[in-house]
Amino acid sequence: MATPAREGFAATAKQYWSLTKPRVVALIVFTALVGMFLAVPGLPPLRESVLGFLGIWLAASSAAAINQLLDSRIDAKMARTAWRPIVVGQITPAKALVFALALAVLSMAILVAWVNAVTAVLTFASLIGYAVVYTVFLKRATPQNIVIGGIAGAAPPLLGWAAVTGMQGEWDWPHALLLVLIIFVWTPPHFWALAIFRREDYARALVPMLPVTHGVAYTRWQILFYTVLLVVVSVLPVVFGMSGLFYLGGALVLGLVFLAYAWKLMDPPDEFFAMKVFNYSIVYLMALFAFLLLDHWLQPVAAMEFAPA
Repeated sequence: MATPAREGFAATAKQYWSLTKPRVVALIVFTALVGMFLAVPGLPPLRESVLGFLGIWLAASSAAAINQLLDSRIDAKMARTAWRPIVVGQITPAKALVFALALAVLSMAILVAWVNAVTAVLTFASLIGYAVVYTVFLKRATPQNIVIGGIAGAAPPLLGWAAVTGMQGEWDWPHALLLVLIIFVWTPPHFWALAIFRREDYARALVPMLPVTHGVAYTRWQILFYTVLLVVVSVLPVVFGMSGLFYLGGALVLGLVFLAYAWKLMDPPDEFFAMKVFNYSIVYLMALFAFLLLDHWLQPVAAMEFAPA
């Protein structure tokens, strides 16, 4: 039987856990993990993989907590975020700041001491880019906030790649940056679909999201444009020799479905369809990176099967 002390600890732990945006961070660290596996022919080195994954996860969690701290006044005006622990007073701003800084310091210590300096620098730059540059400046300054700020959010595959290679190989930067480019182009249609559905929230919070400043019709066209661009960008790993036909088939199928969603969004059947586009975009990115990983493992098998006896 749980005691009041244990129940209180569990409730507090849950509040701090929600401060890290665990579902968002899960997608981030998944793409970082895929970056680690794509960086080397076989299995990545165990120590760098585990500690790199931990360091990147802690940094992403820190950035999420800082984002909630700095956005608490905006979050209080939006139905989607009004439940967050700082907004409702479950966690004080001071405690949230200490928690976020502790995660950041621990992350950097792990990456510098046991992974490599390149990963630490790139991870720190990504943390500052999202938690400070995007949250403090871009989000409030321009309707292109999510496009420009998307650079920081697209970095995780590069961070994972750097963790296991130190970016010393000839093709490390080009190949890792291709993965970054995919997420960078994916971000606008992903987030603008949500922004269409939540445009009244953003307007009430005075956040200049594209549907608020330029209207829903214009945003729908932008989503369609970026989705077409995403389909093109998603085949570049094949063009540059990173991936093979298995990935190409998966990428094209996923991309065509995304295009169908974006096209239907031009004249949606109901107001909730934008959220269906948003939800599919998450499935799309996870599945696309899963195809990258599976194709990476299948290529050596295929080479062995077709090698001359």
